[in-house]
Amino acid sequence: MFDADVSIATERLTLRPFGLQDAARIRSIVRSGARFLPPGAPVKTSGVTPWLSSGVHELRRSGQGLHLAMVDAEGIVVGAISLFKTSWATGTTEVGYGVHPLYRGRGFATEAVRGLAKWAFETVGLRRIDLTANLDNVASLRVALKAGFTWEGVLRAAVLEGDGAHDLVIFGLLRDDGGLPSAALPRTELRTQRLRLRPPSADDVPDLAATAADPVTQANTGVPRGYTQEHARAFIDISERMRMRGAGIGWTVEELETGRFAANVDVRDLDWTSGTAEVGYMTAPWARGRGYAGEAVVAIARWLFERHGFRRLQLRAAVTNTASQRVAEKAGFVREGVARSSLGGEDMIVYSLIPSDLA
Repeated sequence: MFDADVSIATERLTLRPFGLQDAARIRSIVRSGARFLPPGAPVKTSGVTPWLSSGVHELRRSGQGLHLAMVDAEGIVVGAISLFKTSWATGTTEVGYGVHPLYRGRGFATEAVRGLAKWAFETVGLRRIDLTANLDNVASLRVALKAGFTWEGVLRAAVLEGDGAHDLVIFGLLRDDGGLPSAALPRTELRTQRLRLRPPSADDVPDLAATAADPVTQANTGVPRGYTQEHARAFIDISERMRMRGAGIGWTVEELETGRFAANVDVRDLDWTSGTAEVGYMTAPWARGRGYAGEAVVAIARWLFERHGFRRLQLRAAVTNTASQRVAEKAGFVREGVARSSLGGEDMIVYSLIPSDLA
């Protein structure tokens, strides 16, 4: 059984059971319509006192978990966090959380998850904690990864909500994992003499779709045929999830002077052990022939080599894509050979760049 008087202190929060002392705050939350309290929380103010007296504690009494308030340094309930589906025989449980809308973006959820996980392992003696999040809930995915959870898989169309079925990501944290955040490249802005490289955003969708649907792009890359804005939105979402998992990162490249979209560059297949990665790019039709892609790739390469210790950046170009080959060679990449039938059955020229090539 979980202790009834548990109190967990983190850097900025105290995690403790809800009580009648929270009645005024919970009534205010219920009146506001904010949705972050645990399942079973009252939807009318008349239900607040019974919930605080008994309802919120039923999970603990059952032995299957507990609901705790996230309380900040001023004594304000800013969120809630729970353990549930606890199996004492196997030493496993699941964590869920919610933060008041006015207090989101401050790292409270990550801090609370870390604190509760440490307590569950060290004090309670559990050995594994599960966490699930909708695949399209980027904020919750970030919390899990920052708290040290491992992305273990995706259950397709596993949850049904008002807007339809959603894929569900399964995360796990083991007692011996250490709770360290997964390796990931930070969302960063880079600048060159002519360009600004920034994280992709929803505003890029029209330009990204037009670039990917362009006949030259279609002929020389593996992007989906009949590329639409829906493809572009999905690509941006996938790029961010890839970054969070430590598998890559993407940038939008825009002209520094005009702010106009010029290219998309993405780094993928990151191998943190060997320090290698691959880079790819798409240049907007209106920006071709100006050297933008090469300029952006060199800036990213320097950032990877000098700031993150990478040792090799690979680039592949179709044997028929002479323009992309010129980009690679002007950027200082060294041609290594031809990978036969490498992309959709097409031969690809393999180039590489290492730190000494930029010296």
